[in-house]
Amino acid sequence: MKTIRIGMIGLGTVGGGTAAMLEKNRGFINKTANANIVMDKILVRDITKDRPGVSSDLLELLTDNPDDIFLNDDIDIIVEVMGGTEMALTYVKRALNLKKHIVTANKDMMAVHANDLFKLAEKNKTVLLYEASVCAAIPIVEVLKKSLAGNKIHRIMGILNGTTNYILTKMDSEGVEYSEALQDAINKGYAERNPDSDVMGYDPGRKLAILAAIAYNMRVEYDDVYIEGITKIKAEDISYASELGYRIKLIADAKYIDNGVKVHVNPVFMPDTHPLARVDGVYNAIYIESDMAGKIMLYGRGAGADATASAVIGDIIAIAKDICENSIANNGYTLFNERKIIGHKDAVSQFYLRMSVKDSPGVLSKIAGVLGGHNVSIYSVVQEKAHDELAEIVIITHSVVEENMQNSLQEIINLDIVNEIGSVIRVEDEE
Repeated sequence: MKTIRIGMIGLGTVGGGTAAMLEKNRGFINKTANANIVMDKILVRDITKDRPGVSSDLLELLTDNPDDIFLNDDIDIIVEVMGGTEMALTYVKRALNLKKHIVTANKDMMAVHANDLFKLAEKNKTVLLYEASVCAAIPIVEVLKKSLAGNKIHRIMGILNGTTNYILTKMDSEGVEYSEALQDAINKGYAERNPDSDVMGYDPGRKLAILAAIAYNMRVEYDDVYIEGITKIKAEDISYASELGYRIKLIADAKYIDNGVKVHVNPVFMPDTHPLARVDGVYNAIYIESDMAGKIMLYGRGAGADATASAVIGDIIAIAKDICENSIANNGYTLFNERKIIGHKDAVSQFYLRMSVKDSPGVLSKIAGVLGGHNVSIYSVVQEKAHDELAEIVIITHSVVEENMQNSLQEIINLDIVNEIGSVIRVEDEE
């Protein structure tokens, strides 16, 4: 049985989970890979740092000298789990140039630099695998690259961030405001003290860029993704959604339209009959529409040491098998479609509008007149009782071009009958 030696960069949450899983399931993993997989060296910034819970065997593998990994001819695979972008990118490029195979969990790096890294891997006849960079234990990358490779993917949409899904679920189930739900997520360890990457939508935006590039064989970059977070969602929006037969979810959505791709992350009123509407707590799910396989949903844990380590180990085993069989394959990353990103202003959607208006005759007709002037038609209206001479109106529109919607809102907010536009949220069509 051939020995495959691993050099790992980083020993944080994911690195610790990976090392622990390799040790715990060593016999099973080696039989699956038909190889003896051995952790050889672990590169860390500070070798003297206290690491409670890390075994003495692992501590003996620590080094703060990169050459102990990169210039070690015995190491076959380098696992990058340090996080961040700049230093990780430097290390991965160096490793590929030294003809080391790479497994990474780094969504930030892959969302921006995947195309260049795959060209470098191809040049050096090495493999770069990255299943753990998107939704941890959910094997979506491999599904798109292999299982659905013969399908034309019409749409991928999903809940790609467990923190925001937990917050929205708590707001829905307990009727609390965003700030209280966020604090609860922080207290439980589901959100960082600085949660911006999650709640502003940056994290699912990076994951969506990676998935869209694979699905549509097109260069899709993080900067192409239109992003809105959940920080403006109010308890009353959650309540109205329930009343109208919807649930609010932060949805990452990539759709193929007119030979181009629309990619965006934003809160959405999902019909409560849609499978994604019932994905709660910290769980992730990805819903795929394709020409041959039809509609598929993958569901599971999208973060955490064990879930991410599961994906990392899967990639290690895949490369180990190829090494043992002398059959290193290409990376399955082909970008043959001409790059065409559909701009945000040209996107089409239904909208939910919640606004505070003066309680006086003719208010709704004036608002409807402005909307109609911008080719926005009304699907339904809810008007609440007046309070302090103000009334609350909730409107759901028919499908409309984004630019027309935004232009109408700019005009509506300047009407003397309108006190405030409280929320503007996209609505997923029932169909």
